[in-house]
Amino acid sequence: MPIHFSDDEMSDRRARAASAIGAAGLDALLVFKQESMYWLTGYDTFGFAAFQCMVATADGRVALLTRAPDRWTAEYTSNVDDVRIWTDVEGMNPAADLRAMLADMGLANSHLGIELDSYGLKASSWRAVEAQLDGLATWADHSGLVQELRRTKSPQEIAYHRRAAELSDYAWDAAVAGTRAGADEGDILADMQGAVFRGGGDYAGNEFIIGSGPGALMVRYTSGRRTLDTNDQLTLEWAGSEKRYHAAMMRTILVGEPAPEQVAMHSACEEALLACEAAIHPGADMGSVFDAHAEVLDAAGYADHRLNACGYGMGAVYTPIWVDWPMLYHGNPLTFEANQVYFLHMIILDLDAHRAMTLGHSVLVTDAGTERLSRSSLELVVA
Repeated sequence: MPIHFSDDEMSDRRARAASAIGAAGLDALLVFKQESMYWLTGYDTFGFAAFQCMVATADGRVALLTRAPDRWTAEYTSNVDDVRIWTDVEGMNPAADLRAMLADMGLANSHLGIELDSYGLKASSWRAVEAQLDGLATWADHSGLVQELRRTKSPQEIAYHRRAAELSDYAWDAAVAGTRAGADEGDILADMQGAVFRGGGDYAGNEFIIGSGPGALMVRYTSGRRTLDTNDQLTLEWAGSEKRYHAAMMRTILVGEPAPEQVAMHSACEEALLACEAAIHPGADMGSVFDAHAEVLDAAGYADHRLNACGYGMGAVYTPIWVDWPMLYHGNPLTFEANQVYFLHMIILDLDAHRAMTLGHSVLVTDAGTERLSRSSLELVVA
């Protein structure tokens, strides 16, 4: 089985989850987040696009309800022994299969936690589940239970993040080599993604973001490719991914003769990024890191052009997006702990002048502060 962690680590995760479920006053947790399933058992699939649910109990049992195409996926990638299948047929209601499964597991008249905040639980599916739980069990939203367990990383998880950062650097090297006037965005994307795959990495949790010209201000992937002009700007946001663990990066490359205003934007981004790194240490709250970023950019005259968040967690996550909890924004009281990984992004978007500048990379929180996972320079690249 391609479980990417030792038996001891996987057993410890299951024990910690069971303890947290019990401590929350629950008999079991209905797991709908794919990243929770992966962390708990190694189960690795995009099958959450259809209905599936993993049940983890306070006494350490785990069972999975899924579709037939994922029966072998579960056996091949996970340590789940109890896999049950709901059948594709007209009039099917997998929520009814879930009710039967809960009753069979002795969870009638129980109190359940549910991961409501999940891409794996559509509103229509939740309505069906809620109806089936009526009269069977009481429930409460515990979307953050496994999420919090996942936030601090084990040594092996950190090793995967380090490798993901190496893959991000390879992709950046490819982007720098391929960016020039007349270059096609499609070729740059192919070179970046190819560098990750040739390094043994995975697909990232969302598309690599690329935009030139006016598209450099999008900071979102949009369809359609463009050829770079003689004087241009190219914004890239991407992530290396190793065993689903991510390390994101962000850069804006200038093509041709750089405008002094855009060079100044880069200098402000670099100063803000360094201020964020300096503000992070165990016990610091996340709001203070955002404030460090905002103080620099506001002093440089970019208060109207910055965003209202400057980073977020990194972890083993699935589509549609590699963003992991939590987000760095003003007033966030959550504190940093050692062995956590975050992506810091400094973004200035001058919509009036149509100028963009970005700078970002992933960092590891250490006992002493932060460790930058990327080897790449922060210097402005002009092609």
